[in-house]
This record gives sequence, structure tokens and C-alpha cells, in this order.
Amino acid sequence: MGIKKVVQAWNSVSLVKRIVIGLVIGGVLGVAVPNIEVVELLGTLFVSALKGVAPILVFFLVISALANARAAGSMKTVVLLYVVSTFVAALVAVVASFLFPIELTLSAPAADQSSPSGIGEVLGALVMNVVSNPVDALMNANYIGILAWAVVLGIALRAASQSTKDVFASVSDAVSQVVRWVISLAPFGILGLVYTTVSANGLEIFTEYGQLLLVLVGCMLFIAFVTNPLLVFWGTAKNPYPLVLRCLKDSGITAFFTRSSAANIPVNMELCRKLGLDKDNYSVSIPLGATINMAGAAVTISVMAMAAAHTMGVSIDLPTAVILSALAAVSACGASGVAGGSLLLIPLACSLFGIGNDVAMQVVAIGFIIGVVQDSCETALNSSSDVLFTATSEYREWRKAGKEITFGEDAFSENELA
Repeated sequence: MGIKKVVQAWNSVSLVKRIVIGLVIGGVLGVAVPNIEVVELLGTLFVSALKGVAPILVFFLVISALANARAAGSMKTVVLLYVVSTFVAALVAVVASFLFPIELTLSAPAADQSSPSGIGEVLGALVMNVVSNPVDALMNANYIGILAWAVVLGIALRAASQSTKDVFASVSDAVSQVVRWVISLAPFGILGLVYTTVSANGLEIFTEYGQLLLVLVGCMLFIAFVTNPLLVFWGTAKNPYPLVLRCLKDSGITAFFTRSSAANIPVNMELCRKLGLDKDNYSVSIPLGATINMAGAAVTISVMAMAAAHTMGVSIDLPTAVILSALAAVSACGASGVAGGSLLLIPLACSLFGIGNDVAMQVVAIGFIIGVVQDSCETALNSSSDVLFTATSEYREWRKAGKEITFGEDAFSENELA
């Protein structure tokens, strides 16, 4: 009976507060008693559970949404916001690199992973992912392939009987419920992830390469709190910050510690549901955003490439900087399909300045050193803005229709959300 009361008291606390409790406990344990495998296992299990359920969730949600879909007018706006945000992020990063030039000490060993040889290879890989085997796509969490096959099957099922459509809707609802159960365990997962990070790196990671981290994180904060809110204001003509802060709190914190946009898809889906958004829209836009909405990756590619150029004494004119911004934005959209993510696209950007692969891969190695902070912030920005722009595009349609907008607030009561 005592255990039951403890569980009820724990569940009565909001999920965000429980995550903060787990975060603090994990940090303290990481400093006090590092390298306890059982605690580290909590984080590994949580991320693995999210990554395991996310492909199935996306597959059935998209099929169900399209099979039962009504006309949805906000998807074009979502894609536009994704693209504009990514390009603006690259531009901000280039300007910041001009204002705060950084020179690196290239003593780190070159990373031994191969990087794409050109933008054609990045885009080619994306196209090949579209036509990959659907079973392989599900097994390997290839979200481009999952989306492509789910869209095709969903459109084909529009001609099916209502009973068939209901089966897919029921499966979709069941998988969504499993996701909610997994997310309820987030405090324990975050505890394990924070513990592992602090145990392995201590607090030194926050002081090494401090200037580089300041520029990277500063750009991402500027995008999160200035340029993204401006895009939200353009779409809604309302104060954007309640929605911005809600997305950062409910999506960004989890993404920061999981360091995986794919693993954060279920979290974003649940937040969209709480905000009362159209399932037909967000079941497509959220996994799409996890693939192409890469403002954080665009920042990383631009800042690191500019740092390499400053280190090698390469002078950069304005037209070249603009081209770098466009190249970084396009490359970033393919970052999810490249092993190593945005860091291994740095040599591609460096090639614009005539910087050789040996030097570029040393810059990549530095990126891996600071990756604990850089990758966490990048993922938090990318993933939280998936929900931000999905909500913005739908709120824009609501505003046109004269519908009341509950900006950044739950559209349902606690009982209705359960």
C-alpha cells in the first residue's frame, strides 16, 4: 500500500518537474560516484526504447493519417518554415563567425570516418533512402524511406473500406499509447543519461574549446529566441514566446539529453497532441522535420568551416559566405542520412575554401571532442523547432479561419490528456 501511494504521489508531479529531479540526481551521482553500470543502463534503455518504437509509430501514424485524411492546408507552410529556418541559421552562423573569428589548434588526430565528397553524394544518399526496402527502412530507422512508403501506402488505402482504415487507426492509437508509457519513464532515462555524461567527461568539457562552444551555442540560442520567434510571429501575428518556451521545455530538454531527433519523435508527437494540433498534419510534419529541419546542423557546419578557414588564413568574401550559407543549409537537410551527422559534413563545406581533407578531418575531430555540448544543443534546437513550426503553420490556418488559439497551452484538461 505504501508503494502504491509513493507511485501515485510521483505521478501527480508534472513530467517536466520529474525530469528536472532526475537531471539533478543524475548530475550529483555522476560527480560523487561515477561509473556505476546499473545507473548508466537506465539512460541506454530509455533511448533504445524511444528509438525502437519511433519507426513503427511514424509508419502507422502516417498511413492512418493519409488513409483517413481530410484536406490539410498547413503542410506547405511547415516545409517553408523548415527550409527558411535552416538557411537563416546558416546565415546567422556565418555572420557570427565574421564578428567573432576563431582559430583552432589542429593537434587532434584526424577522424577516421569517411565524409561525403560532394553535395551530390549527400542528395544522392537521400534519394536512395526514399526507394530503400520498406522492411530495411523500419529496421534501420531510415525515416526518409519510412515516410515514402507510409505515404504511398496511405494514399493507396484511401480507396479501401472504412473497416480496413479503422484497423490502421486502431494500431496507430495502440502504438501511441505505448509511446506515452515510454515517455512516462523519461525522468529515469534522463537520470541515466546525465549520469553517464558527467561520469565520462566531468565538468571539463564545458571549459575546453570555450570560445568555439560560445559561438556555436550562442548562435543556436539566437536562433531559438530571436529568429525562430520572428518566424512564429510572421505566421500567427501573436506573441511567440509562450509557444517557443513550451516547445523548448517539453521537447528541447528531452532532446538535449537523448541527442537524437529520431528518438525525440514520440515526445514531439505527444506534445502536438497536448497542443490540440491536427494528427493528420503532425504525424507527417514531425518525422519530416526530424529529417530535414536542421537549423542546428547548419550552425555547426558553418561555424566549424569558418573556423577552419580562419585557422588556415583563408580570406572569405561576402559572396563566398552567402554560398557557404546555402551549401550548409542544403547539406544540413541531409545530415540525418550521414553517419556522424553534421560533423562529417564539415569537410564538404571546407572544400568551398580549398581546405584539404586532412585539415578538415582534424576540425571534425575537435567537433567530436565538444560533441557532448554541441550535439546536445543542436538536437534540442532541431527537435523543439519541429513542434514549433508544426504548431505555427496550423495556428496560421486557425487565425485565417477565425478560430481561437490557445497559444502554447494544453488544448485539453488533465483527464482528457490521460
